[in-house]
Amino acid sequence: MAARVGAAPGDDLTVAYRRLNAAYQQTLRYAEDVRRLYQQVQRAIYQSLLGLANALEAKDAYTRGHSERVGAWSRGVAAALGRPPGEVDMIGQAGLLHDIGKIGIPEAVLRKPGPLDAEEWSVMRNHPLIGAQIVAPFDFFVGGALMIRHHHERWDGSGYPDGLAGDEIPVGARIIAVADVYDALTSNRPYRVALSHATALEHLTDAAGRTLDEDSVAAFICLIQTLSTANPDVGARSALRASS
Repeated sequence: MAARVGAAPGDDLTVAYRRLNAAYQQTLRYAEDVRRLYQQVQRAIYQSLLGLANALEAKDAYTRGHSERVGAWSRGVAAALGRPPGEVDMIGQAGLLHDIGKIGIPEAVLRKPGPLDAEEWSVMRNHPLIGAQIVAPFDFFVGGALMIRHHHERWDGSGYPDGLAGDEIPVGARIIAVADVYDALTSNRPYRVALSHATALEHLTDAAGRTLDEDSVAAFICLIQTLSTANPDVGARSALRASS
């Protein structure tokens, strides 16, 4: 490009810099627009998944509120363990969606008013796999999908679906497992009465380092005791009956 007549070389450099800076600022604005749009898509997808979780709890009245409690407790434990903020959010979200795979379990099994037999347990144990498959298409939730898949693994390798043990189990799944076990123990079921808060904590303490991650149990007990002091209603809950 020919230099302007009578223009000093410095003037041309100033004009070129201004144009380059303007293009750079425009690129930043485009990038911010793309980031904002991506976040909006993420939120929309997550809200759709929450809709599925709510549909599950409407389908199975005995689990109503379970997912919300597990999600909140999992988030609190993750924060207490010093996990990074983004991971804390994902663990909380995965905790909220951990049972979403039960949407694919037949009602005859899901709502059976009594203990499941061996064949029915085989069907029920598919729900972590179904849940992981439901969220698998979403690239932003890959870590959450693994937590959902493995939230029934146990520290000693006795869990399912893959029989992972110890540190093989994702941290988020270990955290969710503790919250899930506590809430199950302190909730009435058609086939058993809820345990007291104190008895459930004894169960967690006994399981720490055997079937449950010791660090997650310790952090959970600290969290739940704090919540129990602040809110006396934390503890055993009555069964929620489906409306006729």
